[in-house]
Amino acid sequence: MGSLGTLLRYPDDIYPLLKMKRAIEKAEKQIPPEPHWGFCYSMLHKVSRSFSLVIQQLRPELRNAVCVFYLVLRALDTVEDDTSIPTDEKLPILIAFHRHIYNTEWHYSCGTKEYKVLMDQFHHVSAAFLELEKGYQEAIEEITKRMGAGMAKFICQEVETVDDYDEYCHYVAGLVGLGLSKLFLASGSEVLTPDWDHISNSMGLFLQKTNIIRDYLEDINEIPKSRMFWPRKIWGKYADKLEDLKYEENSTKAVSCLNEMVTNALTHIEDCLKYMAALRDPSIFRFCAIPQIMAIGTLALCYNNVQLFRGVVKLRRGLTAKVIDRTKTIADVYGAFYDFSCMLKTKVDKNDPNASNTLNRLEAVQKVCRDTGVLHKRKSYVNDEGKSYNVYIVMLVILLAIVIAYLRAN
Repeated sequence: MGSLGTLLRYPDDIYPLLKMKRAIEKAEKQIPPEPHWGFCYSMLHKVSRSFSLVIQQLRPELRNAVCVFYLVLRALDTVEDDTSIPTDEKLPILIAFHRHIYNTEWHYSCGTKEYKVLMDQFHHVSAAFLELEKGYQEAIEEITKRMGAGMAKFICQEVETVDDYDEYCHYVAGLVGLGLSKLFLASGSEVLTPDWDHISNSMGLFLQKTNIIRDYLEDINEIPKSRMFWPRKIWGKYADKLEDLKYEENSTKAVSCLNEMVTNALTHIEDCLKYMAALRDPSIFRFCAIPQIMAIGTLALCYNNVQLFRGVVKLRRGLTAKVIDRTKTIADVYGAFYDFSCMLKTKVDKNDPNASNTLNRLEAVQKVCRDTGVLHKRKSYVNDEGKSYNVYIVMLVILLAIVIAYLRAN
């Protein structure tokens, strides 16, 4: 759970945090007994606890397919991210990765910590993949092939223009959106709209661009070689080298660059809202909606925030728990996007070189949300500090949680 100070400041985080803690414990106890499936779900908890929670929204058959899909792409991403692998060795692995998933004897040692375990024991993922229905296998193979080829292209090419940036994000995340849509279709739970490929791509681009923005410092400090995904067309306006943005003397220009990056990411929101509004299955809807709300919340936190160049900027754990707990309908999504866009709007400095573009993007998003006529139903994610609680009630709830935890342990 969060720190005591944070809980006192945001007391209505407590109940969602307790629910999330229970959900994590439940998910960890539901590891399948079969060795290959047990490995896949255990590894999922280790490489992404938040995703392992979100995936629990899905029905078992589709959940298994999405779990394997995620781990295959995570393994592919581990190869791409490992800057110690020589290029002439990395390229053929990326290009042939879609064939390796059929080979239960294939593995490749790279990455660190849990990612190294994933790569060393990849045969478990392959064994699980081979048990999926053919429709799921075909979708995973196709996307893995296209993604590997795209990653290989950008190993040899820097992200120069905004079009390059969109293309790179398409390969590493837009294709994930397309792949998930194909899995949803194969499950029989969803039908595809005429523009499904475009808006599926936007779902992935919005999440990926949020991650690229948030992870600036981690990527630029990567050893032995920096990973640079911000397009030169944007950062070149503010610095001679991308790494210069992390130095304190460049703070003003760094924040202006950051704000332009956030504004670029905002262009995908309307497509994302359209995609989510078209979903029919409640479990698939929640699976898709929760990460999107967390992305707009993260952008609201990152915008105009120089701390992004100094350390880690992320949503507080209690707010994440709230998003997971509250996201049930499309009305919840419109409410969350409206709230976080309002939060971001209050941070726009009229002297920022991209202020006009940023405000136009935010107003377009707010109009979409307002026009649905459901905003009055929302529970606000903003301005919830200390609402309708006093310290004594908060302390009582915390004490009760401690007592319950003690009783369960004994």
